[in-house]
Amino acid sequence: MRSVINILFGLFFIFPLFNCNEKQRTSEDFTSEFGFTPGIEGPAVNANGELFAVNFAREGTIGKVNKTGESEIFISLPEGSIGNGIRFDLQGNMFIADYLGHKVYRIKKDTKDPEVWAKDSTMNQPNDLAIGPGGIIYLSDPNWAENTGKLWMVSPEREILLLEEGMGTTNGVEVSPDGKTLYVNESVQRVVWKYDIQENGKLSNKTKFISFTDFGLDGMRCDMEGNLYLTRYDKGTVAIVSPEGKILEEVLLKGKKPSNIAFGGDKGLDCFVTMADRGCFETFEALSPGSYYSKIHY
Repeated sequence: MRSVINILFGLFFIFPLFNCNEKQRTSEDFTSEFGFTPGIEGPAVNANGELFAVNFAREGTIGKVNKTGESEIFISLPEGSIGNGIRFDLQGNMFIADYLGHKVYRIKKDTKDPEVWAKDSTMNQPNDLAIGPGGIIYLSDPNWAENTGKLWMVSPEREILLLEEGMGTTNGVEVSPDGKTLYVNESVQRVVWKYDIQENGKLSNKTKFISFTDFGLDGMRCDMEGNLYLTRYDKGTVAIVSPEGKILEEVLLKGKKPSNIAFGGDKGLDCFVTMADRGCFETFEALSPGSYYSKIHY
């Protein structure tokens, strides 16, 4: 009898603890499934709140999505090019990493004409990009066949500099809100590195930020508090990691292959996640507005 009382007594205290826990954050669909190809990537939101991603309807396109989730082709890239990462600078220009053509395109604000901004034949497959202080571009460059990668820098004067080679499969790349830290992840090795950004844009003090024992890593973005939202490819989640490298939360997605993430919406709190296995966007609410959103609206 005493053992039964002890069990009931324990459950009395345990259940309230469970009930007090916040319900796990989950996503919902934002666009129709399979409207984009499995190559959907590079989500980015401009100052007008328009959402973009590569490979809408067919490979080699840039798709535009309105606030209700309806999609259309924005442009088709020149033949022989397929986009991956997309970013907007503070002036509203769009930059696109072309993994097939070994280059970066720029599309000036309010135009639809891609111009070659940077090109280097020694690049593997330009994947994702981030824009740092002064308009410096940081570009990840994986070699998937050999599980290696490089990291490049492109100056506002369009000078191309190889910052590091012999890395793992470099993929997601992001600059902290204060512009002082660069994050780079290696998908196969499941490691996120961080660097100090110097005044000239070069990097120093490389340290391990966080690592994982399973599943892949893909695109990532920061919110204005410096939390890093990291897509967990094949796991079907987005890990929200504090600036100290602590996992604050893991958001459950409907699909299993999130390839990248961007912030948007009226308050910058809407996370838009590209899903390679579903060919669509999923969305959920962030903890804080996105870093880029805060810079263009405040």
